Amino acid sequence: MSIQDMFRTVKEEVDLSPTVSDEVKYTTCYMCACRCGIKVHLKDGAVRYIEGNRNHPVNRGVLCAKGSAGIMTQYAPARLSQPLLRVGERGSGEFKAISWDEAMALAETWLGDIRRSDPRRLAFFTGRDQSQALTGWWASQFGTPNYAAHGGFCSVNMAAAGLYTIGGSFWEFGEPDWHHTRYFLMFGVAEDHDSNPIKIGLGHLKGRGAKFVSVNPVRTGYSAIADEWVGIRPGTDGLFVLALIHELLRADRVDLDYLARYTNAHWLVIRAPGTAEDGLFARDGEGKPLCWDRTRDGVADAMSADVSPAMVGQRTLPDGREAVPAFQLLAERYLVPEYAPDAVADRCGVPAPTIRRIAAELAHAAFEEEVVIEQPWTDWAGRRHERMVGRPVAMHAMRGISAHSNGFHTCRAIHLLQMLLGSIDTPGGFRYKPPFPRPCPPPIKPAGKPGTIEPGKPMAGPPLGFVTGPEDLLVEADGTPARIDKAYSWEAPMAAHGMMHMVITNAWKGDPYPIDTLFMFMANMSWNSAMNVPGTIAMLTDRNPETGEYKIPRIIYSDAYASEMVAYADLILPDTTYLERHDCISLLDRPICDADGAADAIRQPVVEPDRDVRPFQNVLIELGARLGLPGLVKPDGSPRYPGLYPDYLANHERAPGIGMLAGWRGENGETEGRGAPNPKQVEAYIANQCFWRHEFAPEERYYKHANKAYLEKAARFGFIGAANPIVLQLYSEVLQRFRLAAEGHGTVQPPERHRERVRRHFDPLPIWYAPFEHAAIDPAEFPLHAVTQRPAAMYHSWGSMNAWLRQIHGRNRLHMNRVTAEGLGIADDDWVTVTSHHGRITVQAKLMEGVEPGTVWTWNAIGKRSGTWNLAPDAAESRKGFLLNHVISELLPPEEDGLRYANADPVTGQAAWYDLRVRVEKAAVPVPATEPAFPTLPKPPGMAEAPTMNRFGSLFRRRRAGR
Repeated sequence: MSIQDMFRTVKEEVDLSPTVSDEVKYTTCYMCACRCGIKVHLKDGAVRYIEGNRNHPVNRGVLCAKGSAGIMTQYAPARLSQPLLRVGERGSGEFKAISWDEAMALAETWLGDIRRSDPRRLAFFTGRDQSQALTGWWASQFGTPNYAAHGGFCSVNMAAAGLYTIGGSFWEFGEPDWHHTRYFLMFGVAEDHDSNPIKIGLGHLKGRGAKFVSVNPVRTGYSAIADEWVGIRPGTDGLFVLALIHELLRADRVDLDYLARYTNAHWLVIRAPGTAEDGLFARDGEGKPLCWDRTRDGVADAMSADVSPAMVGQRTLPDGREAVPAFQLLAERYLVPEYAPDAVADRCGVPAPTIRRIAAELAHAAFEEEVVIEQPWTDWAGRRHERMVGRPVAMHAMRGISAHSNGFHTCRAIHLLQMLLGSIDTPGGFRYKPPFPRPCPPPIKPAGKPGTIEPGKPMAGPPLGFVTGPEDLLVEADGTPARIDKAYSWEAPMAAHGMMHMVITNAWKGDPYPIDTLFMFMANMSWNSAMNVPGTIAMLTDRNPETGEYKIPRIIYSDAYASEMVAYADLILPDTTYLERHDCISLLDRPICDADGAADAIRQPVVEPDRDVRPFQNVLIELGARLGLPGLVKPDGSPRYPGLYPDYLANHERAPGIGMLAGWRGENGETEGRGAPNPKQVEAYIANQCFWRHEFAPEERYYKHANKAYLEKAARFGFIGAANPIVLQLYSEVLQRFRLAAEGHGTVQPPERHRERVRRHFDPLPIWYAPFEHAAIDPAEFPLHAVTQRPAAMYHSWGSMNAWLRQIHGRNRLHMNRVTAEGLGIADDDWVTVTSHHGRITVQAKLMEGVEPGTVWTWNAIGKRSGTWNLAPDAAESRKGFLLNHVISELLPPEEDGLRYANADPVTGQAAWYDLRVRVEKAAVPVPATEPAFPTLPKPPGMAEAPTMNRFGSLFRRRRAGR
């Protein structure tokens, strides 16, 4: 070798943009609730790479670990491969493979017999499927009121409290004004929900120097990057918020102009204790609410644009009755000493000076740092405003406050705090996402009253809706529930999402009546979605001793994966993955809107299934046609949607001109929002990267509840019935109507056993009370709160089958405050017993500083049953993972008469997962695995052995090498 060769510079050629695919398809992610836009790169027909879509309004190119790991969800060994029929005992996991013809014929027979005799004997409950606009409509067409979805045990407190208070809600239907907020207060938000938009928003927030305060017992995720972490005790958020309200009222730091213009704070409330009108709004002969006009010194139409309303003062109405403005009732309620910071600090675990300081900071941000946008707009009354002036305080809340038995009133309290500051849909505040705001509550009532359910006929309306008084409840003449889950009964009158967590218990008990078939989709009710796992398994497998038949006779289940629930079904209808089917993220359901625009989206199949599986939506539509459901067949009995779900998406109308998709409507796709069906609509979406978005004009973007231009557009698009203002409900007359019924007024009254419960909890102003389990147990015996957190890398249990995400969360521990644990003699990785009033588990502990001292917690849904999800029987999730669900009870301790209420919010029926109290002790001896353990389940037929080594990508390398 020459000297020149020895010292020659070698230039390495690196391909910075290698070709990773031969085709790219756009669709919508399904790995969490964000519904981000994704580009799926395909190589030889297989998924090679997933990236974010930079043009998509939700994520603008950002994609989290879950979204990128969708490849491993697509190719998970846990995928079901064929229809199955149980042949062994329920719970044994013994099935035989059957054809789709057999499966559909069997389902048609079972359901057809029910529909011809008593449609109520079908209970149709679906999980976090994002298809509720279809599934709820299907239930109505079938004729059963026994339908609900995931929200009843996840978020109904958030939805109901928001929709009855401000006509919108947190969760997926509202967002902070990230670009203008100067003070952001977040309550109980886990990292798995809406994560990409929140992360993008927090980036804007911190880049501008706005203050971010997180109120959460645990300092993980978002709380870890907050400027201030308030480590509150679980279940006391509402008390903390009411103390903030106390301070604002005491300092006279509330926006009275905003309250008078946009809320019912000035409406006169009748004071007539003991009468049927006490606490109701004073109204004129036409039913219009009245206020006291200071200019006229007399009563006036509270909705008149030219009144100057009094906010305080007792008034005498023309008929001699006494009345006061709602705001005065509010002030009288919260200015009392019991809501002062010093009175609530010990209970909340938040020092009184901290509460006072946060209240002062909120007031300063709202009133000293107001945001002004130089944008003229016109309000509903035709008044022109030259500028948009906002209070730059925004709030956001999720399941951390929702999953308590006092969560409804806690959420109402947060919205009340925002109203007092004048920050609802103003620059810098909380902002509505379309199709909200809607009237408070939306004018949709639940169907299914006794006497209206007829064999072979659809219901007159939807199974879920919003009651406005006792007369809307679904109860028998004696007050007993008419639905199997007891939603819309005196036990949970405003259960707007139903009570999915109670269907198995009630069906097993035959209370209020037995059912024939439980039909579920993607609802892992025997495991992580069961409030109590051992009890639920026992109910699913229990038999009637007289007949030998199962107490729940038949269970049909559809899922894409071999979850724990599969073993407890009788008929399995295997679903596809999200990359193999059409889906719809509809404005009729859970759309992808943002505050500045309306949007919806679809999914399209990007790969073909390699198994004998069918999209559940297709199965439901075909099954509906087989059963002759009116909306799914033509007059001659032939299928109305022979092209199945894509056909339904394009051609179904929920109302004239209103369909599942809002973009490219009209015969040629020339309109948006409302228009005739477009047969090519799905193709138009695909051509536009699977989404549609309509951006609001600058004058439409704020004050949506009172903005003339926005309200007219919302009416034109079908979001609301008419372009009328939406009055924010500081005081809830709906709640007062229920209270009056409990006090003995009206033709529909609660049974005696429910009266005091309704009277106490249906307060027209937000209240706080100790969560039911906290009040029912001895705090000395069970001194610690126990909650779960959602990890950023998982969403519910959806990562259970994902090899890449399992490496992040393959097991979980019980996290404890270090000082608390050391006081109990517990060190890192010690085995501990966790005991509640209901059960016991043995798990490993992990010590940390970032948790409220009286709280223990763990990651949600990590523990798996041995043999499920096609995991190895000794997988870490089965041996070292666990669920708190083993120690939670779905029922509260019995009342004096033996009645056991659901462990739930008394207003909405929201499952109170986070009310759990426990005792933690060091285990006497270490154990080899978490307890309790259940027998290993066999793999379903047709499921191949899972590889011990994941070699994804080797196929593509071999192809490049020509092997």
